[in-house]
Amino acid sequence: MDAADNDRPSNSAATPRLSRRAFVVGSLAGGFALAVAPVSAQTITTDTRGLIAGEVKIPVQGGEIPAYRAMPAAGGPFPTVLVVHEIFGVHEHIKDICRRLAKAGYFAVAPALYAREGDVSGLRDMKDVMKVVSKVPDRQVAADLDATVAWAASTAKADTAKLGIVGFCWGGRQVWLYAAHNPNLKAGVAWYGVLRWTKNKLTPKDPIDLVQQMNAPVLGLYGGADEHIPVAAVEELRVSLKAAGKPSEIVIYPNTPHGFNADYRPTYRPRQAKDAWKRMLAWLREHGVA
Repeated sequence: MDAADNDRPSNSAATPRLSRRAFVVGSLAGGFALAVAPVSAQTITTDTRGLIAGEVKIPVQGGEIPAYRAMPAAGGPFPTVLVVHEIFGVHEHIKDICRRLAKAGYFAVAPALYAREGDVSGLRDMKDVMKVVSKVPDRQVAADLDATVAWAASTAKADTAKLGIVGFCWGGRQVWLYAAHNPNLKAGVAWYGVLRWTKNKLTPKDPIDLVQQMNAPVLGLYGGADEHIPVAAVEELRVSLKAAGKPSEIVIYPNTPHGFNADYRPTYRPRQAKDAWKRMLAWLREHGVA
C-alpha cells in the first residue's frame, strides 16, 4: 500500500489567466482505467520500499487537481521529473512509472490533466474517452504543468532547477509542446508522443510547428510499426529538428507497435521497453536532470 500524504502549499503558482471551470475529478481512481481491460499478466508493479508515494493536491488556476507523487524516503532535494499521463489518465501504470523514477532517485509527479473535463478512468469506450480528451486545451495543460513545478519546489524535496519531463502517447505530445513552452526545462523524453492532432483553438499547434521555439532537448522514442504515428511523420520531425540545429534525438524501434512500454497491454515489448528506459535515464542525466 502506498504511503499517501497531502502536501498543500499556501500559495498557488503564477499561471496564465484561464477561464474558471468546475473541477470534475477531485481524487485519483485506483487500479487501471476500464478502457484498458483486460490487464495483461505481465504487468509490472513497483513496490514503495524506500519511497514516499501517494496522492497529492496541486493548486492550479481556479482550484486543485489531484496528482500522484513518488520520491525517495530519505535525502533530497531530488531532481524533478514531470510525468505526463497517457490518454487514459493517471491510472496504475502511470503511478508505477512515478515509482520507478523515484527508485532511480527522482522526485516524480504525475498531475491529472483532465481534472476539469472529466474522469476517464471509468469509461470503457474509447469514443467516450476521446470526448473528454478533445476538450482539454494545450494552454491549460502547460499552465497546470507550470503549477506542478511550483508546487514541487514548495515542498523543499524537489530540485526544480534540475527539471525534466517524460510523457506517453497523448502525454508524449505534451512533452514536445512543453519543451517549447518552459525556458527552464532541462530535458524531455517523449514516448510514442502523438505528432499530429486535430487543430483547433484548443490544440492549435503540432510539435513540428514549434521546433524553432524548443528550449530543451527532447528524446523521442517511437515504434516503426506504430499504427497511430506514421514513421514519415517521425522522420519529418527529425529533419526539422536537425535543420533548426536543435539537439534533440529520435529513436525508432523497427517492427514495434504503439504503446511498447505499456506492460499492462498486449503492445508491450520488453526488449524495446528496457532499452528505451535506459536511454531515457541516460538522456536525463546527460542534460542535467540528475
